[in-house]
Amino acid sequence: MNTNKKLLLPLILVFVILNAFFISGKHLLSKWNIDNNVLIVANCLFLLIALVTFSLQKKALQNKNPNVFIRSIMGSVMIKMFVVLVAIGIYRFAFPAQFSKISVFVAMFIYLIYLAVEVKVILKLNKSSNV
Repeated sequence: MNTNKKLLLPLILVFVILNAFFISGKHLLSKWNIDNNVLIVANCLFLLIALVTFSLQKKALQNKNPNVFIRSIMGSVMIKMFVVLVAIGIYRFAFPAQFSKISVFVAMFIYLIYLAVEVKVILKLNKSSNV
C-alpha cells in the first residue's frame, strides 16, 4: 500500500500545485482572458482520468502477457480522448457565451503535463517490476 502512495505522489503534487496556481493567479489569468474555473475543472478531470488509467496500466503490468499492457495503453488513450472530447463538447454547448478557446488550449497543455507525469510513473513501475 505504501508503494501505491509513493507512485501516486507525483500526480497528486501536480494537481495541488496547478490548483494552487489557478486559485491564487485568478487575477493574472483573467488578464489573459483565461477562465480559471475551466482550468480548475480540467485539472480535476485530468487527475481523475490519470488515476483511472494508472490503475488499469498497473493491473496490466502484473499480467505475464506483454500484449495486455499494450492494450491497456491503447485503451487508456481512447478513454482520455473520449472523456476530453465530451468535456469540451459539454463546455461548448452548456456555456456558449462564456466559451474560451484560450482556456481550452491551456487545459490541453495541462493534459500534456499529466501525460508526462503518468508515463514517468508507469515507466518507473515497469522498471521495478522487471527487476
